[in-house]
Amino acid sequence: MAAKKKTSTEATTAQEPTTPFSDKELEHFKQLILDKRHNATEDIERMHLQLEDSREQAENDSAYSFHMADAGTDAMEREKLYLMMARQQKFVGYLDRALERIENKTYGVCKVTGKPIAKERLEAVPHTEISIEAKLKQKK
Repeated sequence: MAAKKKTSTEATTAQEPTTPFSDKELEHFKQLILDKRHNATEDIERMHLQLEDSREQAENDSAYSFHMADAGTDAMEREKLYLMMARQQKFVGYLDRALERIENKTYGVCKVTGKPIAKERLEAVPHTEISIEAKLKQKK
């Protein structure tokens, strides 16, 4: 009987540390992350609608009733909305990666130290990938 060789993904998975949390705790974090993701996607949609409204308003204004300063202010407001949308989309990406770690059973393990991340830290920042210890070392 020949021994079966492990594929590279199987070897990588076998080396990854597993979560220090129970399935019940992981479900709690999953719900927390899903709630944050829902709120963030609602914010993105709301900002998108604001952008559409501002574009429609700009198209409806005549050249005589629209002052250059107003146009500049509107352009800055649109730019702020684009930046906030980009930030929220990046946040959603972090949350999606946290959900993947929950599914892979690697959630709550610091990617720098390999040690468990404190439950309190994950309650405050559920998408974090590093422990406070690693975060403090990064700041030095």
